[in-house]
Amino acid sequence: RLLFKPQSLKLLWALKPPHRAFHGHRTLLSSDVYSQYEPIRQGTQEIPKYFNFAGDVLDKWAEIEKAGKRPPNPAFWWVSGQGEEVKWSFGELGVLSRKAANVLGQECGLRRGDRLVLVLPRVPEWWLLKVACVRAGIVVIPGTSQLSAKDILYRLQASKATCIVTTDALAPAVDAVAPQCPSLKTKLVVSRSSREGWLNFNELCEKQSAEHSCVKTRMEDPMVIFFTSGTTGSPKMTQHSQGSLGFRPLLSARYWLDLTPSGIIWNTADTGWILTSIASFFDPWVFGSCIFIHNLPQIESSVILNTLCRFPIDILVGAPTLFRMLVQNDLSKYEFMSLKHCMSGGEPLNPEVMEQWKSHTGLDIHEVYGQTETGVICAVLKGMKIKPGSMGKAVPPYDVQIIDKNGNVLPPGQQGEIAVRSKPIRPLGFFSEYLDNPKKTAESERGDFYVTGDRGTVDEEGYFRFIGRDDDIIISSGYRIGPFEVESALIEHPAVVETAVVSSPDPLRGEVVKAFVVLSPTFASADLKSLTRDLQEHVKKTTAPYKYPRKVEFVQELPKTVTGKIKRNELRDKEWGRI
Repeated sequence: RLLFKPQSLKLLWALKPPHRAFHGHRTLLSSDVYSQYEPIRQGTQEIPKYFNFAGDVLDKWAEIEKAGKRPPNPAFWWVSGQGEEVKWSFGELGVLSRKAANVLGQECGLRRGDRLVLVLPRVPEWWLLKVACVRAGIVVIPGTSQLSAKDILYRLQASKATCIVTTDALAPAVDAVAPQCPSLKTKLVVSRSSREGWLNFNELCEKQSAEHSCVKTRMEDPMVIFFTSGTTGSPKMTQHSQGSLGFRPLLSARYWLDLTPSGIIWNTADTGWILTSIASFFDPWVFGSCIFIHNLPQIESSVILNTLCRFPIDILVGAPTLFRMLVQNDLSKYEFMSLKHCMSGGEPLNPEVMEQWKSHTGLDIHEVYGQTETGVICAVLKGMKIKPGSMGKAVPPYDVQIIDKNGNVLPPGQQGEIAVRSKPIRPLGFFSEYLDNPKKTAESERGDFYVTGDRGTVDEEGYFRFIGRDDDIIISSGYRIGPFEVESALIEHPAVVETAVVSSPDPLRGEVVKAFVVLSPTFASADLKSLTRDLQEHVKKTTAPYKYPRKVEFVQELPKTVTGKIKRNELRDKEWGRI
């Protein structure tokens, strides 16, 4: 490695030798896509200037598949839970996504660099349209299907998106705010019926040609924008490129997912979050693996367990809440068909849940840790020693450290902020920027590091432990919730004079939203139980339902600093028994 050219230094973090447990890793096909990039991983070739995930990964797998050099697995396997089933090979995915790209280009008039808001539940069209956007160089903005009209309005106005794709269920909300969105030119509905003022994606896609030339995109070209919650103000636009999401797994994904072309992975995360883009799109398809999806209108433990028994799923990825739900069942009644590897991310997992799961299934739960800005930062890799309460070691291409407020690296055992080295070379995998927010982008750096905003420790063996957020973000069931959004919704209610929102411990969800509310004098004698329900329903209607406060406490006043700022940390510490 000391003989690398200076230009190759950017690869050093990506070329850390794998954990010793991987020395006996299953050999992948010599002709597979991942193997073709071995010279880059070895440092004998430079990272290419141009890259398009659809053309350089998905279409290559279609060629390998056509030549009979890939196991007869589907590339995509979707079940509705009500008898419907969709299976696509890489070849079929290519044909359908080219048709979808033609819908976007020819019918919707979208061009390279245009932005498209994609708000769909777990339906096949979400994957089809995302591939189509990548092919056409259109920047896709995924959003959870729980978004309210207010959420949609903010996203359309902030992103200046020219197109939105959604279902019949959310179309009325879009129609209500569309007049306030001058950039919005096209509304596309995924539906079996027509809708006035909307183009029907399903009908148009059937009529399109399967001929489409994949756009030649640069490694740094924008590909996806995620809206991520902050402690103050509205959600930030976090932009990722073809390189940070699409090319990164060609250097590193093998280690945390442990996939091969014969593997089948099921990730239960919502389509709006980066975990779905990573674990149900880019990373598995780099290895030619099958992505399994269940429609899951609601997360029900019986549905999850029965699905694992009925289908040959190798890998399960879910939030800690999922595993907390599953261990409440009599697991001895279930016999999983093929499950070999389980992963959890989004928030810390209780050690007792890991113990219960292993005692009944014989399987460990491997924790992963990451952020919208970075993807996976740390993981307990397959074959690594599991330390209860630890989220594992740093994964390529990242150099993760614990630092102090001045950006100095702290020794093992000392608590500080979890940070990722970002200088002198910004690692492949990092977000490009917070769009239209250079101040926030600059604030995310401290010295040579990107600061995650999480506090933690690292031990002598390099295992990291999560202590808590350094700010006020609430992570409930894997969802990131900014207090400002909930407080803004509550303050609109006539009963609320002032409010502060913090996290509160919960045995199932890890933590939940709790609101401290100062009432208006006119509501002082109101029935508090009824008022609590009223406030909760108000928040559900005003913003995404998952953000509503599951706990509400009425107080006379809120603790404040001498400058009048609410001391959320004091309220949070009280909730968590630290005061």
